[in-house]
Amino acid sequence: MSVATIYLFIIIGFTFKRVFKDQVNEKSFVLLNLYFLQPILIFWGLTRAPINAEFITSPLIYFVAIFISLFIAFFYAKNVFKDKEDNSIFMASSLVGNTGNLGIPLGIALFGVASVPYTSILNIANVFFIYIFSVYFFAGDKFKFTDALKEIFKIPAMWFAIAALSFNYFGFKLGDDFDKVFTMGAYASIVMQLVIFGIFMSQVKVKTANWKLSLNISLFKHIVLPIIGLYTILYFDIDPFIGSIIFLELIVPLAVNNVNLASLYNCKPIDTTFSVLVSSFVFVGFIYFYILIINRFFGI
Repeated sequence: MSVATIYLFIIIGFTFKRVFKDQVNEKSFVLLNLYFLQPILIFWGLTRAPINAEFITSPLIYFVAIFISLFIAFFYAKNVFKDKEDNSIFMASSLVGNTGNLGIPLGIALFGVASVPYTSILNIANVFFIYIFSVYFFAGDKFKFTDALKEIFKIPAMWFAIAALSFNYFGFKLGDDFDKVFTMGAYASIVMQLVIFGIFMSQVKVKTANWKLSLNISLFKHIVLPIIGLYTILYFDIDPFIGSIIFLELIVPLAVNNVNLASLYNCKPIDTTFSVLVSSFVFVGFIYFYILIINRFFGI
């Protein structure tokens, strides 16, 4: 039930765009969230608990699962896709989850506020993967590693993450009044992220959809990656609570940021958008089974 309530805000965003159409400027919502609210969420999330060994190792375990899957995806894509751009979209997006828009609020819904430091640091790890590896596959010959690094540090959330980690490491604490303000901003960001996601979902057209690409991406994102992720997490034998959060961040649907990058590099943005939509619906259908897996293997 806690997961179902999260989707209420997605439905609000979906309905909002459908009803008011061109009166809704989604770019304004994205900019407000990206440059003002999301940095507050990141700072708030990364200062909820002291830095410990598991706080550092959780993104490393996340990366191990991602890179094992990336290796398999490379050979899978070569045999399945003849179109070069379809191959690029598959490699760029099939492992990139919506760890910010959905991962953080779902973590709160399933595991409580104690999950926020871990979902926040995993979201930062995901951002690095997107702006280096996803950009590489979307951009092709236009990719430059130095430009990718510059793009990463143009994101305000990265600077706030560095500030929050330093603040946390040196043992500083937010005062009660500031903590309330940051908590309000953090929850505002979470709601805004879900509404934005609904707005994007409302704009997808299915008449000329690339079903082969979308279904193969969803197969890899929602079956192959969770299986590899589960074995990777169990291999490292970490705290079940942390393990369940890493698993959650691996199973969330495709990130909306895939659409932004596909548009930027003119790599079939419509097909990419439809893949995000299909992944979202597949996730909704699979979430019950994912929760059973979390209960079975992590006891959460």
